[in-house]
Amino acid sequence: MNLSDFQSAVAAGPIQAALVAFLGGALVSLTPCVYPMIAITVSVFGARQAERRMEGVGLSLAFVAGIVAMFTPLGVAAGLSGSLFGAVLQNPYVLVFVSLVFFAMAASLFGAFEVALPSALTNRLASVGALGARGAFALGLACGLIAAPCTGPVLTGILTWIAQTQSPLGGGLAMFAFSLGLGMPFFLVGAFAIHLPKSGAWMVHVKSLLAIVLAVVGLYYLSTAFPILTRWLEHSPRTLALAAGAIVLGVSLGAIHRDFGSPALKDKILKSLGASLVTLAAFGALSSWAKPESALRWEKVSFSEAARLAKSESRPLLVDFTAAWCGACKKLDANTFADKKVQLEAGRFVAVKVDATNDENAEVQAVMTQLGVVGLPTVLLISSAGSEAVRFTDFVEPEEFLASLRSVR
Repeated sequence: MNLSDFQSAVAAGPIQAALVAFLGGALVSLTPCVYPMIAITVSVFGARQAERRMEGVGLSLAFVAGIVAMFTPLGVAAGLSGSLFGAVLQNPYVLVFVSLVFFAMAASLFGAFEVALPSALTNRLASVGALGARGAFALGLACGLIAAPCTGPVLTGILTWIAQTQSPLGGGLAMFAFSLGLGMPFFLVGAFAIHLPKSGAWMVHVKSLLAIVLAVVGLYYLSTAFPILTRWLEHSPRTLALAAGAIVLGVSLGAIHRDFGSPALKDKILKSLGASLVTLAAFGALSSWAKPESALRWEKVSFSEAARLAKSESRPLLVDFTAAWCGACKKLDANTFADKKVQLEAGRFVAVKVDATNDENAEVQAVMTQLGVVGLPTVLLISSAGSEAVRFTDFVEPEEFLASLRSVR
């Protein structure tokens, strides 16, 4: 869920990540392969039959603790594998594969095909709920596997983002929140005997919303492999207005309320058209919104040509090493380089970006070696005399960057 996707929604920090993950878990609990089993599951671990309210609360908490124990370690593991994952995502072939996986999961939620555990395994897992808190905890562990067909798509999106953050703590927090969101309806029904609305077509609507989110994430990874897909987008009210109109049209065609399971060919066609339109429009809106409105002029030339231009005009040089997979680089674009004061001061610099998305490119390798760049982000300020004045190797706030710009002549 990234970005222009889950990633964009949680870019501000771990608390935002936890909130989005909690929402993802709550939405998953409303899908057709989880929601109908809530009341049955609560009866199995005994909360409905509890003689005292606190006993029901305790059993429900034990059940949710089982869900937490099932999913939280996945977040920690994804965070620990982050450095490897980030390196792998430099490869455009891998990015295309990841995008195809997201598209396949979105198609599954749209109803193009069904993914389910074997019925014998599902029945076996459902029978682990022995009496007492231990049985409720064990049933919570099993619930994650039983709900795999619905949790899988959203879970994959969250784990992919966690791996990119390279934060075991943040990953554990996000998956803890996801588990709480997934377990919330079970807890409410078990602890307070709340009667949930009957199953119905509205659950298909929830699946469609989740599918659109996953399809948008798939487009994000595809655009990371092929930046030309978003290069034409502009950050402007006009772009957002057109996207909003397309989303309204797509929803009216049937992106949400129609069902691929309908026997009518008309429903299938309108569902496909509506879902495609909403997905493309939502991706376009998020991508254009993520682009900073920048007056800073980046030279569309190589580093060597920019260096020659700076020397011939006796101007300082600003070099930004960036990559499509670099989150801090995008934060620099959206916050620091988009700051009006920074743009005004940087106007006297020759500014050039070096795209290191494919760090196996011989020209990129040569520039990185020449300037001693070993990781991203890296921003260099080079004086008009040709000597390096300032180097940043992490995100820097606009005020600090502005002070450094002013110190370089």
